[in-house]
Amino acid sequence: MAKYDKADLERRMKGAVESLRGDLSGLRTGRANAALLDPIMVTVYGANTPLNQVATISAPEPRMLSVQVWDKSNVGPVEKAIRSAGLGLNPINDGNTLRLPIPDLTEERRKELAKLASQYSEKAKIAIRNVRRDGMDALKADENKKEISEDERKRFETELQKLTDEQIKAADEVSAQKEKEILGK
Repeated sequence: MAKYDKADLERRMKGAVESLRGDLSGLRTGRANAALLDPIMVTVYGANTPLNQVATISAPEPRMLSVQVWDKSNVGPVEKAIRSAGLGLNPINDGNTLRLPIPDLTEERRKELAKLASQYSEKAKIAIRNVRRDGMDALKADENKKEISEDERKRFETELQKLTDEQIKAADEVSAQKEKEILGK
């Protein structure tokens, strides 16, 4: 059984919150954000490559993304990848540059995205609680092996619970911020 390692548990909990940030950055809010295109993979030179490794992505205007493709021969595959990504974006080809107007979100779509954001948040909180459970199990095992006393176990459990509460609060804050952004409030 693994020994109790607070630094490892904290790293894993913070990782869950960072993962949540990454998931949420991919949700479209109606404003142009280069992170929106992060999950897109493009088939170039016979390999699946992340879009940001074949082009520069920028947001020159609040409702427009610009994708500057480095190699002119990759413009077609990049355009195709963006169209088929299911993001509802329609690229306008300007030679080496693709312009992506960001359409307005309907109220219904905003509600769906807000619901999805809260699902992502719940997944992150479950991951954080699973890390806490692993830590509690490790503490009990350490106590059973007489490596720590009952008092130490209780002190570490209190510490671990405090860390868990902090990370769940962080996940809630990240999620609430994104929902506010999506719903435009």
